[in-house]
Amino acid sequence: MPQGDLKKGDIKKVVLAYSGGLDTSIILKWLQTTYGCEVVTFTADLGQGEELSPAREKALLLGIKPENIFIEDLREEFVRDYVFPMFRANALYEGTYLLGTSIARPLIGKKQIEIAHKVGADAVAHGATGKGNDQVRFELAYYALDPSIKIIAPWRHWAFKGREELLNFAREHQIPIAKDKEGEAPFSVDANLLHSSSEGKVLEDPAKEAPSIVYQRTISPMEAPDKPTEVRIGFERGDAMSLDGKPLSPAAMLTALNALGKANGIGRIDLVENRFVGMKSRGVYETPGGTILLAAHRAIESITLDRGAAHLKDEIMPRYAELIYNGFWFAPEREMLQALIDKSQEHVEGEVRLKLYKGNVIVTGRESPKSLYSSTLVTFEDDKGAYDQKDAEGFIRLNALRLRTLGQRRKTLER
Repeated sequence: MPQGDLKKGDIKKVVLAYSGGLDTSIILKWLQTTYGCEVVTFTADLGQGEELSPAREKALLLGIKPENIFIEDLREEFVRDYVFPMFRANALYEGTYLLGTSIARPLIGKKQIEIAHKVGADAVAHGATGKGNDQVRFELAYYALDPSIKIIAPWRHWAFKGREELLNFAREHQIPIAKDKEGEAPFSVDANLLHSSSEGKVLEDPAKEAPSIVYQRTISPMEAPDKPTEVRIGFERGDAMSLDGKPLSPAAMLTALNALGKANGIGRIDLVENRFVGMKSRGVYETPGGTILLAAHRAIESITLDRGAAHLKDEIMPRYAELIYNGFWFAPEREMLQALIDKSQEHVEGEVRLKLYKGNVIVTGRESPKSLYSSTLVTFEDDKGAYDQKDAEGFIRLNALRLRTLGQRRKTLER
């Protein structure tokens, strides 16, 4: 049931995706005052790098019962079940964006529904605005996992007309306002273990260079060390499993790669993307570890994937990336594509050597016990009969047959 049709008394208990920040604290109180309902808060640790205990303290301050406050460390699940499957596909939205925000939303939505079922809640709520993609991603996840759930999206329906009215509501209800929140932030930030994204305000003019304060996760490539950092990444079934020979869990792997990427100025992009809701948006995204991982994964695939499989993956990748960007993680077509992608990764194992240098990820070597690369076939020296170069003549003539036929017709018409 859409939130716009709901009124006081229609909601008994709602699970709110709660960060502990000012906006979601205002939403929490607004839910209580508008619907007279019980509010359950859910705060996910996705590796955003913030201390989460203040979220619990803020929720208690706003009258939430201790048993209705849920804080979960989802870092391993996030990387293992969402980030790594996506990277098996080498997914890039519009050829550039590594989908750092997009891939986090279905997991948050899934956990909200699980908590709603656990506590007997009849509604869920999020703090996404009515102009962005996140509202779509959250709500498609909710509906996929519980078609009967009631959804509340305050930004689309409340009567506040501007930031000052929001702040007045906060003061009226004794919601603490940090001093830097008295005015509008210069830009908005979303972060998790995969990336940080900055949008809005000082970034809204795509013609103007982003100020240096925007960058959260990386140093400038110009300020990176003059000496390259050499690393080795080991893969099994398409997933990064070891770094410099040391086995690491998925979250530990991404954390380590993030540190290496940050120190070498890797992973910055300044882009204008096409939002699902129809508008163009400029953003500055940082994905240091993901940028390294993408280069390494493509390198190990280059020697372990058959040409047909590799090219098919590249053909479906834009569709797969678009599904994630638009919020269709739980749709059957995404799951079907995932099955194809995962099948392709059965023999994607081995080790890739890289140099990280001033914003660049340079592949220097790759090896695998399941490599399809044959030095016997590609050598310019005597290949001991493994490949008869004379066979290429017939191969070329057969492939040229239709071109020769077309050429003959063209010559006939020109007479």
